[in-house]
Amino acid sequence: MPPVPGVEEPGRLRRLAGSAAIDIGPLRRHRDFRFLFVGQAASFFGSMVTYVALPYQTYQLTRSTLAVGLLSLAEFVPLMIMAFIGGALSDAFDRRRMVQIAELGSGLGIGILLVNALLSQPRTWVLFAVAPILAALYGIFRPSLDAMVPRLVTKEELPAASALEGFRGTLGEIAGPALAGIIIATAGLPIAYAIDAATYGISLAALWFMRAIPPPADAPPVSLGGIAEGVRYAWSRRDLLGTYAVDMIAMFFGMPMALFPAIAADFGGAGVLGLLYTAPAVGSLLATVASGWVSRVHRHGLAIIVAATVWGLGIIVFGLAADLWLALVSLVVAGGADMVSGIFRMTMWNQTIPDRLRGRLAGIEQVSYTSGPLLGNLEAGVVASLTSVRTSVVSGGVLCVVGVALAAVALPAFRLYDARTSRSDSPPVGAL
Repeated sequence: MPPVPGVEEPGRLRRLAGSAAIDIGPLRRHRDFRFLFVGQAASFFGSMVTYVALPYQTYQLTRSTLAVGLLSLAEFVPLMIMAFIGGALSDAFDRRRMVQIAELGSGLGIGILLVNALLSQPRTWVLFAVAPILAALYGIFRPSLDAMVPRLVTKEELPAASALEGFRGTLGEIAGPALAGIIIATAGLPIAYAIDAATYGISLAALWFMRAIPPPADAPPVSLGGIAEGVRYAWSRRDLLGTYAVDMIAMFFGMPMALFPAIAADFGGAGVLGLLYTAPAVGSLLATVASGWVSRVHRHGLAIIVAATVWGLGIIVFGLAADLWLALVSLVVAGGADMVSGIFRMTMWNQTIPDRLRGRLAGIEQVSYTSGPLLGNLEAGVVASLTSVRTSVVSGGVLCVVGVALAAVALPAFRLYDARTSRSDSPPVGAL
């Protein structure tokens, strides 16, 4: 019997839904990738609790949006320095061991924040002392973490693995901030920090059960020359430069999170603060669970440009929103666009960078996707202190859209990048 015009066949609908659903194949097929996924899911959830608690406590103690922005500045320098060093360490030593060391140090740092929060009069200077230490440890942690993934799955599975990593992060970004707002409002800041400290134990246990991930046989020792080699390689890849530039522009101008405590105060307080932090992650979740289509897109550079533009437009609407529901919807849209951009950035990086340079390039990537938010929070705080919160958010969104357009025009190799025809310096990678 022929199908009725205008009515989809059930089988075809199921196939379409299946092609859009996230691919969990890498989790089924690779043991160590499963351990990494579970451990980092727990650790990242705890980190997202502190991600809300730390700026909230800073604003609570100082009542200054500028102080919250300066907290990001305190994190910026150690993170930038250690990202390059951490990348070199990742290429020279066991990547799993480097992640273990960074996770252990971070857990101890959160313990200091917990002790400070238990004082009758918590010290603001402790926050500004511990935050740079945590940032430096993150500079060691993230390059090794990113460099591990291409060694745990096959090259063909990297788009799916990138989507799964995005999904894992999104779950943490939703559950962590949402619960952080409730925990802070009901149980207090010490409980929030205690939860984060406990999750590091889960992560360290998962890493313990994973096999070692030794450096490539031809990896150079840690040196300034080795770091410089990574920088020269990144500079020679104008397609990669576009991924760095667009993300930094989008995050520097369109990152209003330093203003969330002040915005939440206008909308209702600590409970609303959790919703503001959670809304972008909801958008990210929607993007990742329907990410089955990403493997069929080959113009990765153009996809990143479009996604970054949508991010900026979402931030503009957020800044103009007078109602909480519209503010949250705009953040959901922005978060979904940011996740799409992140999936394609990770895919370009993982599919084309040689394994011997993977750690150092992961360090450079970390500079691009963390310096933007850190400096963006500072920029947002400064502009808000000189003008108003609304002006800071809206002007940042506008400059984000303009900046992304200029970068797209200035970097044609990035704009025209096509995975089917563009260079790939990375040989096929098999799973361990």
